[in-house]
Amino acid sequence: MPRLFTGLEIPPDVRNRLSLLRGGLRSARWIDPENYHITLRFIGDIDDRTADEVAAMLDTVKRTEVRVRLSGLGAFGSRKPHSIWARVEPNPALLELQSEHERLLQRIGLPPEGRKFTPHVTIARLKGASAREVASWLSIRGDFEAPTFMASRFVLFSSRASQGGGPYLVEEEYPLLADAA
Repeated sequence: MPRLFTGLEIPPDVRNRLSLLRGGLRSARWIDPENYHITLRFIGDIDDRTADEVAAMLDTVKRTEVRVRLSGLGAFGSRKPHSIWARVEPNPALLELQSEHERLLQRIGLPPEGRKFTPHVTIARLKGASAREVASWLSIRGDFEAPTFMASRFVLFSSRASQGGGPYLVEEEYPLLADAA
């Protein structure tokens, strides 16, 4: 039974810039740079037949490339922080691509995603870090920026059941159309 999600990959130069943020926070489990990604839609553990339906449905997506800009850092879990992330600036192309994934996956019977889409790249998982420690870490590094890039494809990732952070495997890739502008 595969655990699947759709997402955008992060190019090597941006992964490198993100990896320079590693360190300086006790109890952080840093995500390996090759596992950095932007989740578009978490699918979860599904059977092989449903996985085939997901792959076929995603093949119907015909969208243009997505401009991606990472700017700023944040944490999920205000009182009890559980992860640190780099903010992905929302834009219409990104939001429309994510919304289409949501609609298509609901169409084949998957339940709706319960969380609001907050585009980000998780860079660390936290266990036992205080809100004060995380706030201090963020205050030093919070002005993070990375070069803008164009995502020319989205992918269907699989992961092993674990505590997060990979390894993630590309099961299928779906090209995005070159932007005519």
